[in-house]
Amino acid sequence: MGLEESSMKKATIQMNLFDYFYEQDNFTIKEATELVKEVRGKRVNDESIRARIYEGIDRGIFKRVSRGVYKVESQINGTTNQCLLINGDGRDLSMIKDNSIDGIITDHPYKLPKQLKGGNRNFAEYELFKYEEKDFKEKSRVLKDGAFIVEFLPEESEINYEYLYEIKQMAKKSGLKYFAKVPWIKGNSVANTGRKSKNTEDVMIFSKGKPRSLKLNAKKNIQTALNNGLDIKGMGSSQVKALLEENNLVVHYMSGTSSMLPTQFNYQPKSITKRVHQAEKPVELLKEIISYISLPYEVILDQFAGSGNLAVAALNMSRNAIVIEGVENIQNTSQEKRNLAKENFNLMKKNIEEHLDKKATIIDINPVTYSNESTVGYEKLENDYDLEL
Repeated sequence: MGLEESSMKKATIQMNLFDYFYEQDNFTIKEATELVKEVRGKRVNDESIRARIYEGIDRGIFKRVSRGVYKVESQINGTTNQCLLINGDGRDLSMIKDNSIDGIITDHPYKLPKQLKGGNRNFAEYELFKYEEKDFKEKSRVLKDGAFIVEFLPEESEINYEYLYEIKQMAKKSGLKYFAKVPWIKGNSVANTGRKSKNTEDVMIFSKGKPRSLKLNAKKNIQTALNNGLDIKGMGSSQVKALLEENNLVVHYMSGTSSMLPTQFNYQPKSITKRVHQAEKPVELLKEIISYISLPYEVILDQFAGSGNLAVAALNMSRNAIVIEGVENIQNTSQEKRNLAKENFNLMKKNIEEHLDKKATIIDINPVTYSNESTVGYEKLENDYDLEL
């Protein structure tokens, strides 16, 4: 079984449980097993179903209510996730207060030389640019200590290798530590441009200072379980964690992402004719990345939202989201560009609303109202729109 097929099988089990038990107060492992095997007709063993539930807890899909009893996470305490859509300049984060964002995942419209279409977006429709040090200083300012930044970047080539190096240096000067780089393999989608065929993008990850502690400390957790007489034979890290929680014992974490990053992400993008946005990323890819760098009900920022798929992924993973899409210096652009920005923004909003699988509050604002208000703007947004971001 391939990497992508295995990931899809796991996701299918979890989504079957999510859809079936969404309206119910709770469910047991026995009920989950009966659903998957008898109702849905899946040929999987009991341990695989149990493991998917534990992984679903880590991903924010489920929540443990008591020993062996679970429920869909979005039902807990009536909590509804929120998404703030801003039609504006993704490089202007002045409305966001310091140390308030739990993670940034974005794909900036990069401008590179010797390219007919200039970077990853259509030249006729988007303002292209190259990052400057001030961009990373702003990212660092709004991020909480230890939080992660995920940047989608082109595969290294003779055109961009210097720019990719500059990005790492600008990030370093802004207090961001290089964490890892994982290639995204685009299935059988191949671009025959430049000196070699390409079917990858790089997912480059930084942290603000020392990475936050999201990774389970397997050694300490096993020792805690053994010290308290718990039988953990054959259990994985997530199962040991759930067992410790069921027995009201401390779960230990260590610095890093929630689990070890894979050698690669392997997700087939949509065909160009089916995309809302030229450079949109698969929702399942974004969901996997979100699960590595954040926890349920935290806030994820996308500065260049495009299709809005990051918002879809975040909300469906019980995260809050702030997504920005539009044109630079909107007050000084032509009416044609303003109309285009509005059209793209409305397409993004429609895409988000059509692909949510749980209840969420979606709010969109006009950027002109809040431009140049520094951090007071963020507090004004919270008050005016009753946000809890």
